[in-house]
Amino acid sequence: MPESAGPTTDPSAPGDVTTEGAPDGELAGGGPAAAAASADAPDIHRAPPSSRVPPDLTAAAFFDVDNTMMMGASIFHFARGLAARNFFSGSDLRGFVWQQLKFRLGGEGSPDDVRAHREQALSFVAGQSVSELVALGEEIYDELMADRIWEGTRALAQMHLDAGQRVWLVTATPLELARIIARRLGLTGALGTVAESEDGVFTGRLVGELLHGPAKAHAVRALAAREGLDLRRCAAYSDSVNDAPMLSVVGTAVAVNPDSDLRAMARRRGWEIRDFRSGRKAAKIGVPSVLGAGAVAGAVVAGAAYRRRSTASRLAERLVG
Repeated sequence: MPESAGPTTDPSAPGDVTTEGAPDGELAGGGPAAAAASADAPDIHRAPPSSRVPPDLTAAAFFDVDNTMMMGASIFHFARGLAARNFFSGSDLRGFVWQQLKFRLGGEGSPDDVRAHREQALSFVAGQSVSELVALGEEIYDELMADRIWEGTRALAQMHLDAGQRVWLVTATPLELARIIARRLGLTGALGTVAESEDGVFTGRLVGELLHGPAKAHAVRALAAREGLDLRRCAAYSDSVNDAPMLSVVGTAVAVNPDSDLRAMARRRGWEIRDFRSGRKAAKIGVPSVLGAGAVAGAVVAGAAYRRRSTASRLAERLVG
């Protein structure tokens, strides 16, 4: 790893570690910047770096959320909490789960398919008050998310904070939810997908593009330019090969709980690998985000009190054991 990248690893941290060299420095390709998710959507707060060391103003760390910082998918945990509060009908929730499962198991498809998927995922908040859902997000974090934070990943983030560096979450999760997670973890802030609102009410549409794949790299570059960061001294962490553009744009890339494609890429490029999953089988590792889908499917039964299981819920349960 480049010496200038700062303290991004700790031999005493939990998890299996593979370190095979420095990243090859390949940069993500061009494309429109995710402006709404970066420079035009400033972080909700700025947690000060650790007072034990001087601030390191040109180095930072960027963490994916789903299956990297948190077990499963944060939007599924959020939907589960809303279902328990009767925010949507059983048929709406079953349709949401089924569409998510088809997307995650069938592949992502074209950029238009990805955008359509995320808009469908956001549609369940259409017509809801922004402030009310943010307040509920705080409750749901305590109920369903706090215990699903990977302690090993959290320790890696804290290591950067203790070195005086800033730490951002970078996720396709809606920005409001990403900011709640960042604040609860004591991080600097978050970049996320921006859900459109009018007069304080969500419309169910996106502002700008989905913060996914190459868009994450664009958002990180925009943030680095805004904050005066040297990307060669920055680090990024993710579980998914979809985040290869973000991992490639920084000086130090770390694969955390990686899917099989990212694990292979990390080995080829000499990126460090951290795996905090214990006792997981390869079949489950191959569909990591379905864990969240199973949680929502469980909410269909428990929260909405449906006796009959849908096809989606049965499939989710089989996949996550």
